[in-house]
Amino acid sequence: MSHRITVRPSGRQFAAETDETILDAALRQGVALPYGCRDGSCGSCKGKVLAGSVDHGKAQPHALKDEDRAAGMALFCCARARSDLTLECRQLGTASEIPAKTLPARVEKIERLAPDVMAIHLKLPASEPLQFLAGQYIDILLKDGGRRSFSLANAPHDDALPQLHVRHVPGGRFTDHVFSTMKARDILRFNGPHGSFYLREESPKPMILLAGGTGFGPIKAIVEHALAEQCLRPMHIYWGARARVDLYLNALPERWAAQHANISYVPVLSEPAAGDRWSGRSGLVHQAVIADFPDLSGHQVYACGAPAMIDAARRDFAALCKLPEEEFFADAFTFPTS
Repeated sequence: MSHRITVRPSGRQFAAETDETILDAALRQGVALPYGCRDGSCGSCKGKVLAGSVDHGKAQPHALKDEDRAAGMALFCCARARSDLTLECRQLGTASEIPAKTLPARVEKIERLAPDVMAIHLKLPASEPLQFLAGQYIDILLKDGGRRSFSLANAPHDDALPQLHVRHVPGGRFTDHVFSTMKARDILRFNGPHGSFYLREESPKPMILLAGGTGFGPIKAIVEHALAEQCLRPMHIYWGARARVDLYLNALPERWAAQHANISYVPVLSEPAAGDRWSGRSGLVHQAVIADFPDLSGHQVYACGAPAMIDAARRDFAALCKLPEEEFFADAFTFPTS
């Protein structure tokens, strides 16, 4: 049996099954409520039950005192709905509302997606979940104090195994390690989340989602978050790569476009290989967007990839397509080799 949950003051609604916590139900459906330990001890997820009844579960007395319960408060990481509910709780909508943390992580799985692209699936301590906005990144902390930044390629509701898409940079200390000696159960440390590249959910505007290479990772996270939220805004995905092999998850955006009327997908190759038998779009990916959308004055653009692509898209979309400067959101990937 499920119950309808309404969150005030945002007005967001979601369904919660009787056997899941309110927080789990919210995150599963893309509703970003604040939380910390997920174990009823820190109080970060505390909010007020304005209407309806809950089972408080394993909420610990120091985090939810008797006077809190009497005032209608609950810890949403422990509480389960026993009726339809109206809650009073803020929703996280900006990166500044989520503090960066330094955490250990175990490499759960390494998966080769292309000859030079690896997916790393991380397992975090059960008591230290990572809260983030779709599109943000983390810094892998190297033993010598250096950092390597990688975007999270999964949506916040799918946080059991945070995922990174890592392109091999020959001579790069971290990526050489990933492609030669990293193995399951290795331990990493990271700090995050970071970055202002995330979906502006308050906007109703159609979106251009522009990815170059492994810039598809955070675009993937944004699309999956939008789908979890049942967002109906038009989403036009453009993924640029050199050759067909570099579209390392091509079947995924093809499936999104086939299953959702508000999603379209255009892959673009700049240097198709002789054996690719490519009949699709060729050239620079941002120029494909310009050809299809000569007027971007009513759109938002989310762009992620190499700095040259980001700079060209920012310049040309504004100059040629009338995209407002404040509607261009970007994350430029750089690849240090030392």
